[in-house]
Amino acid sequence: MDRFVIRGGIPLSGVMIPQGNKNAALPLMSATLLSEEPVILHNMPDIRDVQTMRQLLQSLGVSIRQVGNSSSWEFHAKDIRPADLDPELCRKIRASILLAGPMTSRYGSLELPPPGGDVIGRRRVDTHVLALEKLGATFEVEQGMFKFSAKGLKGADILLDEASVTATENTIMAATLAEGKTIIRNAASEPHIQELCHLLNTMGAKIENIGSNTLIIHGVEKLHGGEFTIGPDYLEVISFVGAAVVTRGSIRIKNAGVEHLSMIKLVLKRLGVDIEYDGDDLLVDARQRLEIEPDLGNAIPEISVMPWPSFPTDLMSIAIVIATQSKGTVLFHDWMYPSRMFFIDKLVSMGAQIVLCDPHRCIVNGPTPLSGETLDSPDIRAGTALVLAALSAEGTSVIRNVAQIDRGYSRIDEKLRALGADIERISGD
Repeated sequence: MDRFVIRGGIPLSGVMIPQGNKNAALPLMSATLLSEEPVILHNMPDIRDVQTMRQLLQSLGVSIRQVGNSSSWEFHAKDIRPADLDPELCRKIRASILLAGPMTSRYGSLELPPPGGDVIGRRRVDTHVLALEKLGATFEVEQGMFKFSAKGLKGADILLDEASVTATENTIMAATLAEGKTIIRNAASEPHIQELCHLLNTMGAKIENIGSNTLIIHGVEKLHGGEFTIGPDYLEVISFVGAAVVTRGSIRIKNAGVEHLSMIKLVLKRLGVDIEYDGDDLLVDARQRLEIEPDLGNAIPEISVMPWPSFPTDLMSIAIVIATQSKGTVLFHDWMYPSRMFFIDKLVSMGAQIVLCDPHRCIVNGPTPLSGETLDSPDIRAGTALVLAALSAEGTSVIRNVAQIDRGYSRIDEKLRALGADIERISGD
């Protein structure tokens, strides 16, 4: 099991280029199942979840090869087939559920082991099932397997019972080949959903109102091939912003996709972090205020996650670590996942002043100096937050189970070393 050994207290400095958006790459890979012609995706992130999805697609008959440089892949789903999907692979990745929409739409059936992913609390699949059933699919659970089937999908007016990202993506993919018009209301609208829609339109789909919470899809008989470049991963961008801030460093992030960062920039400002744009580059200066902005009446501010374009849940862990180094008190509230906060005890063991109010809320009082500690990474985002805490801490920290971090970040240790961090990956037990 790989681990990171981090000697903290070194300000980061330099330039980094973000990877392609992981949360876009996975649904875009699934969308290649909808066409029998080749689809080329550029700027594919080299991470574990992408490799796991590649194996799942190959088991369904998709031919995948690298073209040009290592980040460009060609997918050819000419002869897809049902398969006994590896339960272990499906347990490794939540996004395996994204196979349901395109396979049910184009092939007519899919048997899927229950998806896995991060242990941050229950993640419903009900919204996926209800939406696909609305389009005419049938669903049953038999011997622990999810079974989707359909004899031709038909467009429908669908109100999602929650603005689920993956359920929106599954519904979009299924509806592109459904007969007639589909309206998806209460749709999620994250940048990766917008990229999925743009790819599908490139392949011949007819999707309107992209970026809104009401999507209109006019079904087509078939999709052709296409070519698409995945945008930067805004979660990685802000993770490196956080790393620079807590180490009092100064970095430039090139091609940062700043058009998607407006709300995140507002929330960081409330934590005393000011970032600047230079074209599509993002600049972090070493001179940060790092002082919590109180609400009117000097009230303790609350930072809560909400569906896009509000502050995303995947950045809550990063924001909490930044708050430990900011002067003042702030309440964090993540109502989406009941285990998101369960890495807080690890920060407390490093010296942070945090009160865990309940599974969804914590109060952070800062700034507090952190000390090196030996810790286990519980999931992608919390694991990355612990790396940031270790970079800030005095002394040496060991972060174990970094395979969790590798699921979402490509060579994070190498990128941090290039910015001056003292971080070493050690393989083995």
